[in-house]
Amino acid sequence: MKAVIAIDSFKGSLSTFQSGAAVSEGIKRVYPDAKTVVCPLADGGEGTVEAIVSSCGGRLCTAKVCGPIGETVDATYGVIDSRATAIIEMSAAAGLTLVPENKRDPLYTTTYGVGELIAHAIRENLCKRFIIGIGGSATNDGGVGMLSALGFEFLDESGREIERGAIGLSSLCRINTENAMSELCECEFSVACDVKNVLCGENGCSAVYGPQKGADAESVKKMDAWLSEYAALSAKATGRDCAEVEGAGAAGGMGFAFTCYLGGKLRSGIELVIEATGLEEKLSDADIVVTGEGRLDGQSCMGKAPVGVALAAKKQGKTVIAFSGAVKDDARLVNRHGIDAFFPILRAPVTLAEAMNIENAYKNLADTAEQVFRLINTTTDQWRN
Repeated sequence: MKAVIAIDSFKGSLSTFQSGAAVSEGIKRVYPDAKTVVCPLADGGEGTVEAIVSSCGGRLCTAKVCGPIGETVDATYGVIDSRATAIIEMSAAAGLTLVPENKRDPLYTTTYGVGELIAHAIRENLCKRFIIGIGGSATNDGGVGMLSALGFEFLDESGREIERGAIGLSSLCRINTENAMSELCECEFSVACDVKNVLCGENGCSAVYGPQKGADAESVKKMDAWLSEYAALSAKATGRDCAEVEGAGAAGGMGFAFTCYLGGKLRSGIELVIEATGLEEKLSDADIVVTGEGRLDGQSCMGKAPVGVALAAKKQGKTVIAFSGAVKDDARLVNRHGIDAFFPILRAPVTLAEAMNIENAYKNLADTAEQVFRLINTTTDQWRN
């Protein structure tokens, strides 16, 4: 039997590698000679660099860059030399988790370090293709910080560079694209983006995501107006009007910056990861496919990793089962999207801390996988040899 295991991390507990190892252990208790292929998985957010690099034989690089509140941070990204491709998680340089709760304010957080990472990948590793995950940001600067680090100039009425952070947009009067890095015209940007928000308005980044980044009602109103003016100036400077593009509002306007200034393509995160890791090819001779994540619910159908894996597997007619730490009542919706059956792994009433303890979670996942495959073993003999 060959089982392909493409299971996401159980956030706050098992990594994608640990989850895959636990399932593999459970399967081999029943089928000692089974071939289990563990494919690290992510959906474009946390863990994307690790998943793609490990699957493709890439390497990790670290650069010192500007963090979201101006401090220097060591940010890691991946490089696949054979493809001249860099894999970057925006959160490594501008993530919300890098900002102490008492300092969270998108008026002053910047994406400058993300641009520094891109520039580092171009200059130090000769990368021309980029896969960029933009989840988990602390920012709402429309990507101006990132673009500034790449040589684009955002100037006030005196011709001086504007302040970093969304607050800088309040004084933006002119945009100069002439001094941007010349290498950018040869670069291709694929951006993992699973939200549909436009840049401005009631469904824009300021209104929808600003409060969770520390913005109050007054700041939300101001940032939305500033971003609207920024979009108008950007259209004149680039010839692209991207404010209403679905996903332009992702990560505080980073979706807008990539599409308007860098010609980036906004794509489903899990589709990008599946493509980059060559998962579909690995599924071709699988007898069964195992996926899952920390919690399955109705939202799992909205671009989450397990359903992405299931849809890819169903193109090849594979049976798909999923494991999760917990499920909600609406998790049954995933059965309409390629997951044939799913199984929560909790085996007794426990506290959340006990459930997420790595040793407990690993054991629960391995034990549940074992029992499921024991059932499979009693109902079919096709994989016994």
